[in-house]
Amino acid sequence: MFIAMNRFKVLKEETADFEAMWLGRESHLEKNPGFVAFHMLRGPEREDHILYSSHTVWENRAVFTAWTNSEHFRAAHKNAGGGKKMTLGHPEFEGFEVIQTLENPALKAAE
Repeated sequence: MFIAMNRFKVLKEETADFEAMWLGRESHLEKNPGFVAFHMLRGPEREDHILYSSHTVWENRAVFTAWTNSEHFRAAHKNAGGGKKMTLGHPEFEGFEVIQTLENPALKAAE
């Protein structure tokens, strides 16, 4: 698996608009082969911002790279960066190859 993350330093006064933007946008992720899951995470509050991170799980790095070159990617990001300033700088991308996954067997048994 491959996990793609973007970290956003969101201005405190813009957190409601930032969250509304993400909750209301069409991601097109489910249309892509190899997509597993997406999470938008709200993190710690700092003096001048609140940290957020988008966390997308893919079957492997190759399917993630294919998505970044797709029409679905362009459609999902067509309005990115437009409008009012909500963050301190650009998002910071981080990509990770998964080397270990542990799951709670009790949760699997409950399904």
